[in-house]
Amino acid sequence: MGQKTNPISNRIGITRGWDSNWVGGNYAEKIAEDFEIRKYLSSRLAKASLSKIVIERTLKLITVTIHAARPGVIIGKGGQAVDLLKEELKKVTKKDVQINIYEVKKPEVDAHIVADSIARQIEGRVSYRRAIKMAVATTMRVGAEGIKVQISGRLGGAEMARSEMFKEGRTPLHTFRADIDYALAEAHTKVGVLGIKVWICNGEVYGKKDLSPNAGVAAQAQQGGNNRGGRNNDRRRGGRGGRRENK
Repeated sequence: MGQKTNPISNRIGITRGWDSNWVGGNYAEKIAEDFEIRKYLSSRLAKASLSKIVIERTLKLITVTIHAARPGVIIGKGGQAVDLLKEELKKVTKKDVQINIYEVKKPEVDAHIVADSIARQIEGRVSYRRAIKMAVATTMRVGAEGIKVQISGRLGGAEMARSEMFKEGRTPLHTFRADIDYALAEAHTKVGVLGIKVWICNGEVYGKKDLSPNAGVAAQAQQGGNNRGGRNNDRRRGGRGGRRENK
């Protein structure tokens, strides 16, 4: 069943944690609110190469942690853009909002960023084969264990829709300890919508993994951007770093 289920939900509690951390209250209302926050931020910060949005709640405060490859776009000149964003989110949620922003150190091995980059290139009239092959080569060069990309739709403007898959390395979807990152993006072209699915394997996780949503990021911030510390602690950094941390 590893081929059919979403690799992230399949690994929750094993190698992946939850991206929304809260408990109690009106469950449906909070789920809907989380969805609205993510939808709003994804469209508002489309140019910042977002990786994930983590939402944590206390009684009166919502803490939104944004992981992005280009944090400068979110922060703006002297942090003005963050203050504006905070006010906009207050209007959406009717609650106090705190925003934390973290930089993704290796965007090439982040499935969301890779899928989004391929989609934007296809919208910009780049050949889908070229865009995918370049993304696959870059990801493998940075040190991922494997990548698989599937694209579906009216490829090249064909009359009948079809699917094509590009693979390199290994992506063992049945292995629960494999750190698989997955994302789905859409490219809106003149002839219709193309769906792009990306699976990236960042090695295998041995021992007990820290499942807190911002695992490793706080330690990375304390070390003042020390690359080695960040690489060992960040969940998305790949198998070898994770193994050293857990031994």
